[in-house]
Amino acid sequence: MRTVHTERHRLRASQTELYGGELVRPFECPERVEHILARIAEVGLGPVEEPRAFGLDPVLRIHEAGFVQFLETAWADWRAAGYKGEAIPTSWPSRRMPRMVVPDEIDGRIGYYALAGETSISGGTWEAAQAAADVALSAQAIVAGGTRAAFALCRPPGHHAAQDMYGGYCFLNNAAIAAQAFRDQGAARVAILDVDFHHGNGTQAIFYDRADVLFLSLHGDPQFAFPYYLGGADETGEGPGEGFNVNYALPPGCDFARWSAALDDACARIKAYGAEALVVSLGVDTFEKDPISFFKLGSDDFTRYGARIEKVGLPTLFVMEGGYAVAEVGINTVNVLSGFEGG
Repeated sequence: MRTVHTERHRLRASQTELYGGELVRPFECPERVEHILARIAEVGLGPVEEPRAFGLDPVLRIHEAGFVQFLETAWADWRAAGYKGEAIPTSWPSRRMPRMVVPDEIDGRIGYYALAGETSISGGTWEAAQAAADVALSAQAIVAGGTRAAFALCRPPGHHAAQDMYGGYCFLNNAAIAAQAFRDQGAARVAILDVDFHHGNGTQAIFYDRADVLFLSLHGDPQFAFPYYLGGADETGEGPGEGFNVNYALPPGCDFARWSAALDDACARIKAYGAEALVVSLGVDTFEKDPISFFKLGSDDFTRYGARIEKVGLPTLFVMEGGYAVAEVGINTVNVLSGFEGG
């Protein structure tokens, strides 16, 4: 399997995350990619390639222009305002505020566009996020060109980023950008299967009123898991998108038997939908040792479910999302890809 990757991911090297009332080094760190690359080489998965540059047009097919401009300038504006640390929001528009406007002050703008307060913006964040979108688009082009599957080793990840919102370590929604590229290149229907532990709230928001992209997410019950508030089974889409959003909210301690039953249902729905391409938001934070999750999948389970996804029989693009048990992230990620290849 061909992998697309860029060293520009290292430009995203934030040193602060708000976690448990403390500022800690982020769980989403550059070392994750190094472990994945090492494992790709160790098992001989296939070549690793540099991405092409696609510019902002494909990004703007998904994200609002004002939000993209905010991401481009946020760090410079933060520093120009005299703030010393990395940019973390301190206030947000709330459900009791009837009038929501984008503030001029950068501290207010960050809160307006932020999903949550854990994800800081630092120097290089925008450049890395744009490079990650190029990685996804380059891997998408490989699949669209007739190759059965490809792996976009994206960092930062993307599935929490909505049309005008960042957070959960995500800035641009790489999987959504790639899915839209399939549509723009002629695929009548595309499916996105999100197997990250956390609900793909951003991807859901982007496609919630559309019937041309089926979104399915297997994730920790939002009563107990970030990003909270969204991800219930009753969220099925609206307007033309009614019936094309499927959530599997799974409980603490969920083992592979229960998780794979949800996956089987999702795969059956994808086949029934008649998708022409499949985008997999590949988060491996369902692993039993992941520090910020509560599922119980073992490393061998990732191989098994990779083989199950292969049986859907579609051109498939894997897009890297989460996975924070750093020592095992390479094993678990490549197990999925090897399982697909051997499926």
